[in-house]
Amino acid sequence: MLLRKTALVVSVAVAALIASAGTATAAPAPVAPTAAAVNPVIVVGGLSGVAVAYEPIAARLRADGYRAFIYQLPGLGLGDIPTSARAFATYVDQVRASTGASTVDVVAHSEGGLVSRYYLKRLGGTATVGRYVSLGTPQYGTYVANIVAFLGLGSCAGIVACQQMTIGSAFLADLNAGDDTTGAVRYTTIRTLQDELVRPTGNAVVNDGATNVLIQSYCPLRVVGHLGLVLDGTAYTIVRGALVDGPVRPNCLAL
Repeated sequence: MLLRKTALVVSVAVAALIASAGTATAAPAPVAPTAAAVNPVIVVGGLSGVAVAYEPIAARLRADGYRAFIYQLPGLGLGDIPTSARAFATYVDQVRASTGASTVDVVAHSEGGLVSRYYLKRLGGTATVGRYVSLGTPQYGTYVANIVAFLGLGSCAGIVACQQMTIGSAFLADLNAGDDTTGAVRYTTIRTLQDELVRPTGNAVVNDGATNVLIQSYCPLRVVGHLGLVLDGTAYTIVRGALVDGPVRPNCLAL
């Protein structure tokens, strides 16, 4: 479902660039690191997100000197989120072994942010992750998942991950019990007012010391949809700043 929105998201993002060009002020970009100096970055896909959909953000990371990898959720993320998190734990170990890095950074979209955070909180992942950045992740659930059931399509049409992303689910109650930001990991969340799938959009934040960034608080004319978070240039400048522990200084004119 997310992939069908790609053309619309791209066209809207281009329109937003034109609209904001006369009013936004570009911010200085962080200095690009060298590959040897930074953690590898794993881009974690979301529900129904095939790996190729995340190649644009991975390409940006590689251009900035990062060793970037894309993790496609097992079964496209339709199944149990804790099970996906255990598979992700194995993948993290594979990336660490292949790169020789002791820790990795995670940039996760949508459901991928829940998979990654479950890994951090319940599977000991805080020992192997330095930075966690989520893009449009329903950290506290979404009404979109509830709506599927309300329309008479069953319990999220039988999709386990959808059930788990429903506001008030047992999965989310467990994940959000206690500290949201466990370990020494630096947590950043990025959200947009135009997110079609995370409602309310405030549910994309985490508590307990995370840096929670609403794109339109800095760039009010920027229009970014759910999938657009992995395509949009402004969103990427926030990601890049988070990966170098920099201040939040989005470039509102970034392509």
